[in-house]
Amino acid sequence: MSSKNLQEYWKKNLRLLTILLFIWFLVSYGFGIILVEPLNAIRLGGFKLGFWFAQQGAIYVFIVLIFVYMSRMNKLDREYDVDEK
Repeated sequence: MSSKNLQEYWKKNLRLLTILLFIWFLVSYGFGIILVEPLNAIRLGGFKLGFWFAQQGAIYVFIVLIFVYMSRMNKLDREYDVDEK
């Protein structure tokens, strides 16, 4: 892989990581701690939404983010021909 392609590859990789980490931070810290009071006005399955995010929602979102990262990185690897064949 050429130096230019390598730089583009890592730039896209870091951009993806930044976006996913921001989503993770927003859901776990933002929804679970900072915005818990406004979210508690909404109920999900009988539980307050702020409580749900703090206890379960952040974990579910984190698992989804893992699969999104896996999928996007496989696509990026194929695009730059660095995938495992």
